[in-house]
Amino acid sequence: MNTFRKLVYPYCVWIGIFIVIPMLMIVVYAFSQAGNDVTTLSFTLANFQKFFSPVFGSVFIKSIWIAIVTTVVCILLGYPLAYFIAQKSENVRNTMILLMTFPQWINMLIRTYSWIGILSEAGLINTILSYLGLPKVDLLYTDFAVILGMIYNFLPFMVLPIYTSLSKMDQSLVQASYDLGANKVQTFQKVIFPLSLPGVLSGITMVFLPAVSSFVIPKLLGGGQYMLIGSLIENQFITVGEWNFGSAISLVMTIIILISMYFLKKVDHEVVEEGGKKV
Repeated sequence: MNTFRKLVYPYCVWIGIFIVIPMLMIVVYAFSQAGNDVTTLSFTLANFQKFFSPVFGSVFIKSIWIAIVTTVVCILLGYPLAYFIAQKSENVRNTMILLMTFPQWINMLIRTYSWIGILSEAGLINTILSYLGLPKVDLLYTDFAVILGMIYNFLPFMVLPIYTSLSKMDQSLVQASYDLGANKVQTFQKVIFPLSLPGVLSGITMVFLPAVSSFVIPKLLGGGQYMLIGSLIENQFITVGEWNFGSAISLVMTIIILISMYFLKKVDHEVVEEGGKKV
């Protein structure tokens, strides 16, 4: 047993160096005045007051709104797709999952750049519209482009956990519902969907959290002036050099993410218990 415990030590060292120490540095800078010299830092709450000002507050609200829209659309698209895949044979399932995850093997930066070629003024969509005699539309550097890019990149993270829940579902429960006289709609409402909710909640977590803090997609598809919370954090650290304000924003986002994960886990636990009672 002592030998196995020793195997944990390298992992603890790794966590301390790459997680605990950076987080402590973020906390220190977040509650300090401007300046990157740790020997001259002094306590202040000005960084948080600045973040909750109307200017930066609007950036935060817009980031939350776009993340919510992205998550909802991913659910509407991902659940039917996951359900369709789960109904197929094992060989077809594996093939469809492979085809869906194959684009994820390509770097996200490259995948996002490809949408610039599709949505730009001289891109694929406007070229087709011109060929059909229709006027061109401005798609790039808009909310639509950013949301589309996020949906494209994060949709597999919604499909996979829902598919896992559906594929592991006890099919005898579905058959029992039919035997008791329920039709397909009733069976889906009363049996299939409630039992797949843990997968839906996991998908929401895996889509909403990266969407609310993403900065690559808004920067490329939204243009240089398109500012979301992830872009704001990157800008403070890389461009402006205000580590203190950037750390304050990062700390606020970390707290929000942890709270969201806590409530989603709590809801997931309640859903599983309630689903077990109904079954």
